[in-house]
Amino acid sequence: MTRSATAVCDGALLGARIRTLDPEAPLASAVAWRDGTIVAVGSDDEIRPLLGPRSERFDGAGLTVTPGLTDSHVHPFLGTDSTRGVDLRDCRDLDAVRARLRAAAAELRDGEWLLGHSLGYDHFAAGAIHWDAVAEAAGERPLHIRFFDGHTDLANAQALAAAGVDGPRRFDSAAEVVCDAAGRPTGELRELAAMELVRAAIPAPTHAQRLAAYAATLRAMARVGLTGAHVMSGDRELLDVVAELEASGRLALRLWMPLRNEPETDDEEIALRLPLAGRGGRRWTTAIAKFFLDGVIESGTAWLLEPGPGGVNQAPFWSDGDRYAELVRRFTAAGFACVSHAVGEGAVRAALDAYAQAGPPRAGMHRVEHIEVLHDDDLPRFAALGVAASMQASHMAGLDDPSLATAWAAMLPAGARERGFRSGDLLRAGATLPLGSDWMVADYDPRDGMAWARLRRQPGRPDHVPHLPDQALDAAAALAGYTTAAAAVVGEPRAGRIAPGAFADLTAWAADPLAVDGDELAQVPIRLTVLDGEVTHREEG
Repeated sequence: MTRSATAVCDGALLGARIRTLDPEAPLASAVAWRDGTIVAVGSDDEIRPLLGPRSERFDGAGLTVTPGLTDSHVHPFLGTDSTRGVDLRDCRDLDAVRARLRAAAAELRDGEWLLGHSLGYDHFAAGAIHWDAVAEAAGERPLHIRFFDGHTDLANAQALAAAGVDGPRRFDSAAEVVCDAAGRPTGELRELAAMELVRAAIPAPTHAQRLAAYAATLRAMARVGLTGAHVMSGDRELLDVVAELEASGRLALRLWMPLRNEPETDDEEIALRLPLAGRGGRRWTTAIAKFFLDGVIESGTAWLLEPGPGGVNQAPFWSDGDRYAELVRRFTAAGFACVSHAVGEGAVRAALDAYAQAGPPRAGMHRVEHIEVLHDDDLPRFAALGVAASMQASHMAGLDDPSLATAWAAMLPAGARERGFRSGDLLRAGATLPLGSDWMVADYDPRDGMAWARLRRQPGRPDHVPHLPDQALDAAAALAGYTTAAAAVVGEPRAGRIAPGAFADLTAWAADPLAVDGDELAQVPIRLTVLDGEVTHREEG
């Protein structure tokens, strides 16, 4: 036993194969907890004396238990809001998109908006996104569709009119209401400031409906083994929502909440945010400041060192880079760790430069998110600066299918594809590598995310060609991305391991995730999820 404990426990799991991820005692068969904290780890014989008549006992026979899994980049709230309407993710072409929208429209009442989500860029030729491609499916009702990555929306003429959008707008960020040569909106809205113009006109659910939907999403995440999430969009109002969910007993994940800062966020709002570092409850906290340095490669809004075809992907999201660096310094001084969305090489370099000037945060690590293209010169800087490289392997979807001509590859300059998603190089260079999904961009199932990190292709599709297979992670590194690395980046020693004093957050698998191959991993059942000593998911074998 790693430490003696004499108090009767609230619960214990016995007879399992426990991978503690604690280097001092990596394997055990039993674990006990009290008041949401692990009190003992060891053999069954060592744990049984801690059981009392009211202790909850779990039979771990045939199970492998790991620390509770944490998604290091996910949008449970924004994703819930963004996935209203018809799911277009698996549509193979525009005909399928139109058919699905037409069927959904037939179920609506007069005056209701037709909403869709998870649309792919590959259905459109470069520069050809226009609402008329789907106009007939909506008829005369307002239509609003979110693309899969959350960086582009499509609105038809009726939706644009309802929002009062009839021409180009000027933004402080790289947002754009895309217009034709005559100045008429095409329906394509790039980045948040432009997208919000139409989103604000969509009839919203009630507060109670939103809370219920958020709680359902968190419960669904617990069913796939998640006990924690680094939420990547948030504001002061969302912190109040999370507090309300916890007070009503509906917070089924441990959450690290950010405050998202846009170029339009003024100094008055910044002053209200700076004192909030450390605000939280039992299962949530906020000490993260989120920034966007660029958009996405597919829409041409990423920031590369060398532009893509036609000059795309060459501009930063913040027109005032000094303002971004200044806010990184201010939030760091106030006790926040900073998170910067940086897809392209130019954005990655700018984030690292700002972090070098600001110095390390008081707790945890600054981090760069996505890093889809990385220059050799910046590879060693992550470890040298103590900056985490937070990545989402499932964003490679499509790059492994030789039958697809992806928008991602088409919008890059020559040679950049070979610098894509360099997770293996970063790990070998000593970087901390937390992993996540970026749901609603990709499925939040951590088994799928780990499988992608190991295979560099779609799990279950051995006919697909791995994207840069030398960048693959081994099984231990993939699991660490959802456990120990996820804990390290937020500076939480009680997470990511099974040891006395750690959170009683556990994920029980029907097979050992380190012993099965990547294709099998995505199908391993999750039998039990425990958060804070409370069962949030249980499935009989």
